[in-house]
Amino acid sequence: MFRHSQLESVKAWIAHPAHATMPLHARIQRSIRQLIVNGALASGKPLPASRALAKSLDVSRDTIEAAYSQLHAEGFIERRVGSGSFVAEMTDFSAGRRLSQRDALARNQAPNLSKRGNAMFRSGGVREQLVPRPFAPGLPETRSFPIQLWERLERQVLKETGTQALLHGNPQGTEPLRRAIADYVNLERGARATADRVLVLTSSQQALTLCANMLLDAGDSIFIEDPVYYGARRAFDAAGLIPVPVPVDRQGIIAEHILEDPLKAKAVFLTPSHQFPTGATLALDRRLALIEWASRQQAWIIEDDYDSEFRYTGKPTACVQGLDPHDRTIYIGTFTKSLFPGLRIGYIVLPPQLVKPMTVARTLLDGHTASVAQLTLARFMEGGHFGAHIRAMRNIYAERLEVLTKLVGIHLSEFIEPRVPIGGLQMPCLLTCEISERAAIDAARRVGIELLGLSPLHASGSGRAGFLMGFAAYTPAELEAAVKKLKTAFQNIKVPVV
Repeated sequence: MFRHSQLESVKAWIAHPAHATMPLHARIQRSIRQLIVNGALASGKPLPASRALAKSLDVSRDTIEAAYSQLHAEGFIERRVGSGSFVAEMTDFSAGRRLSQRDALARNQAPNLSKRGNAMFRSGGVREQLVPRPFAPGLPETRSFPIQLWERLERQVLKETGTQALLHGNPQGTEPLRRAIADYVNLERGARATADRVLVLTSSQQALTLCANMLLDAGDSIFIEDPVYYGARRAFDAAGLIPVPVPVDRQGIIAEHILEDPLKAKAVFLTPSHQFPTGATLALDRRLALIEWASRQQAWIIEDDYDSEFRYTGKPTACVQGLDPHDRTIYIGTFTKSLFPGLRIGYIVLPPQLVKPMTVARTLLDGHTASVAQLTLARFMEGGHFGAHIRAMRNIYAERLEVLTKLVGIHLSEFIEPRVPIGGLQMPCLLTCEISERAAIDAARRVGIELLGLSPLHASGSGRAGFLMGFAAYTPAELEAAVKKLKTAFQNIKVPVV
C-alpha cells in the first residue's frame, strides 16, 4: 500500500479544482505518475492492489484499473500476473532529487543570452515598490483617489461600448483619450499637440525603450543629464547606446557642454521641467539653445515630463516641445504619478513623421493599451475630474513637503542637508556626516525604510553622497514616525565609514 502521505497526496491531486475537468481515472493516473516522477515512488516499488486502492479512494475498481492501464501503456509501471503492479525500471530517468540537483546547478549557470539580453539582465531592470513604505520616491497618494467616481465612469464606458471593449484596440490609442491628452498638454504645458500626434502607451518606460531602439543604433551616442533618471539610463544601456553624461547645475543641464562638444550625438535626454533627481528647472535660454542644436544637427530631444503637474512655488514653465518649431522634440508623459501606478497608461507626443513608425514598433511590444482603461480615463479628463484631482493633490503634497522639511530640520539636521524642491514627489538630501551613503541606506532598510541613493544616478561618478526622500504617498503622521525611525537608525551605526 501507499504510505499515508502518498495516499493523501493522491487524494489532494484528485480533489484540486484545477483538475476538475479531467475524468476521474485520468486524475488518479496523473497523481501516481507525479509521485513516480518526483521520486516518491522508486523503481521496483509495489503499487497497491486495485481493489485496495479503490476502497481507500472511495472509487470503483474499474476506475483504478483504467488508471493503472494508462500508466502501464506509458511505461511507468509493470504489471505482473499473480504478483501485482510495480514501478517500472527506468534507466534513463533521473529521480526527482537528481532533477532538483540538476535544476539547481542550471539555475546557477550564466544564461546564454544575446548582447542585448545581457545588457538588459545586468541593468537589473526598473523595480517599483509594490507596497509603499517611506521614503520610496515617485509614488503618489492613492488612498485619496476618487475610486467610486472612477468605477461609475468605467460602468458607463462598459454599458455604452458593450463587447466592443473586449476586442483588440487601436495600437495608437483610442481617439477620445488621444484628443483629451492633446487638449491637456496644450492648455497646461504649452505643447503643440493634436490627437493624431499622440501615441498612447503603457508607461513612460516603454516610451524610452521605443525612442532608444527606433531613433538610434547600437553604438550611437546620446547626451544624458548627470545625475539622470535610472530608468532612462537602463533603457539606453539595453539598446547598446553610449550615454554621454552632461553636468547639471541649478539651471538644469549645462547646454554649453553639448553645444561645444565635437561628438555628433544623435539625441539628448532631458527632464527640463523638474530635473530628476535635483529638482532644477531648465533655463529658457538653454532650452532655446538645445532646440537650435537639435535642428542644426538633425538630432532628437527626448523630453520626459514625468511629474510637472506638481509644482508648489511659482508657475510652471512651458515644455520644450511647445517651443520647438522644428519638430525635433519627443514629449513623454505619464499618468502613473498624477493618478495611480496601476493604471499603466503613458503617452508620447510625436513629430508627424514618427507617428507611423513608432505605432508599428509599439505593436511588437504589447499591441495596445486596454481600451476600457483608456476610455474611462478619457471620460475622467473630459469631465474635469483630472484637473480637480491634480489641484487637490497639489495642495496635499505641498503640505506634506512642508511637514517633511520641518521634521528633517528637527530630527536629522546632524546627518543630512535637505534640498527643498519646488515641485515633484521627492526631496533630495545630501549627507553631511561621516556615514557613507551605502551604510545609511542599509541602516534605513533594516528599520523598514526605503531610500534611493544619489551616487548611482551620477554616470560620471562625481556626485555627492545622499538620497531621495519620497513624501507624496505618506501622511504627516507616517512621515513623522519614519523620520524618527531614520534618526534612530543613523544613531545606531556604530562604525561610521568615510
